Amino acid sequence: MNNLPYQLSIALALLLTISACQSTAPETAPKDLAGLRALLAEKRTAQKALTSEIEDLQDQIATLDTNNQASKRLVTVMPVETRNFRHYVTVQGQVASDDIVNASSEVGGRILNLTVDEGDNVEAGQLIAEVDLESIDKQIAELEKSLELASEIYERQSRLWNQEIGSEIQYLEAKNNKERLEKSLETLNFQKTRGDVYAPISGAVDRVFLKEGELAGPGAPIVQILNTGKLKVEADAPENLLGSVHRGDRVQVFLPAFNDTLDSRVLLIGRTIDQANRTFKIETSISNRSGLIKPNLLAEVRINDFTEEDVVVIPQELVQQEVGGDDFVLVADQSEEEWIAKKVYVTTGDSYEGSVVIKEGLTPDQKLIKDGARSATDQELIAIADSQMK
Repeated sequence: MNNLPYQLSIALALLLTISACQSTAPETAPKDLAGLRALLAEKRTAQKALTSEIEDLQDQIATLDTNNQASKRLVTVMPVETRNFRHYVTVQGQVASDDIVNASSEVGGRILNLTVDEGDNVEAGQLIAEVDLESIDKQIAELEKSLELASEIYERQSRLWNQEIGSEIQYLEAKNNKERLEKSLETLNFQKTRGDVYAPISGAVDRVFLKEGELAGPGAPIVQILNTGKLKVEADAPENLLGSVHRGDRVQVFLPAFNDTLDSRVLLIGRTIDQANRTFKIETSISNRSGLIKPNLLAEVRINDFTEEDVVVIPQELVQQEVGGDDFVLVADQSEEEWIAKKVYVTTGDSYEGSVVIKEGLTPDQKLIKDGARSATDQELIAIADSQMK
């Protein structure tokens, strides 16, 4: 239906041409040469005027005909806006835990009973293992016998010394031997109370080093307990970031295994530079409410090293470059009643993750051509998507 006015105009033009041609009947046409030439000139003038009228009608119909928009390049536009631009640097790190300790026995002996398995949750002070102290009992019995003799010798030597019989050296040796055995017995009795192994912290049993029936040496780890509720991320940052990162700064921690980003703060900044790779250590805290995050998990720490406020930021893909190296973008410019693509030269700044700062060339009142920018040319007629013009 949209082609109907155009078809009617063509039909009208044909009818007018035919009627003009038929306005002079053959029988009334002049026969002489001068008359024919005069009639031809008259018809050409009428034809010229008619052609001008036809072209004017076509222009009016093209303006009103929505199908004519198909000949224009269809594009979408986006407003040029200002916002805060933040640039980030990513450094590699890994998850670690401060609360990772070994539960061990203070005395050696065979493990009689192991009450936990790997993965079990334990509370601080919970019984982990019982160690056989039979050897200590035997040592205590032996010391007690020796102490009986030493005590008897000391008492007799003391009586002789009081009667001024014997030497002082003999008296002092007897006294020292008795007191030494008493201290040894006291030590063994204390060790006997350390036969039970208790959890030093609350957490989960991460590793079991020894099993029931195996011998545990003094101080040797029996199980490893990990508290995954308090985790941190350790990373090595290049030395050129020393002036950009400070204790307490907000950072983003990305965990590739979960495709998740967590907000965090810098807890610690190393005081030395590693000579091998010219980096310094940073630590950040992270939350582990789900319990899925594990120590040694790979992590990325994103540090905001540069911020610029209230600047024009556009998608980097919309910036094109001429052969000479000049950068430009295309904007939608309204000329009279038509929209055209207009080339605007720009000066770019920092970029990050597909966005770039425009230092010069664009103002917030312009409309930046988005879809169709790569195929449009300067001064080309364009049609903006109807949804964006409402």
